[in-house]
Amino acid sequence: LEWIAKKKNKLVVFIDRWCPSSKTCSDCGHVLESLDLSVREWRCPSCQSVNGRDENAARNIQAVGASTVSLGNVRQSQTAIAV
Repeated sequence: LEWIAKKKNKLVVFIDRWCPSSKTCSDCGHVLESLDLSVREWRCPSCQSVNGRDENAARNIQAVGASTVSLGNVRQSQTAIAV
């Protein structure tokens, strides 16, 4: 991945592997104490938003990566791109 990113003049950002990306609400930042792997969707007890496990984790990973390289608040494009 690093080699391809370098070839395309892109940046690969590594985040802590223990970052609780699935258990953290991407809307308000509330962190659940535990979240079983079989749970694919959960409601935040703080803000009541419904979080799909994978999409929520992706948003949190994007935010942590962006803040790591000081990009600030980075929003995902609304257009899906097939790779």
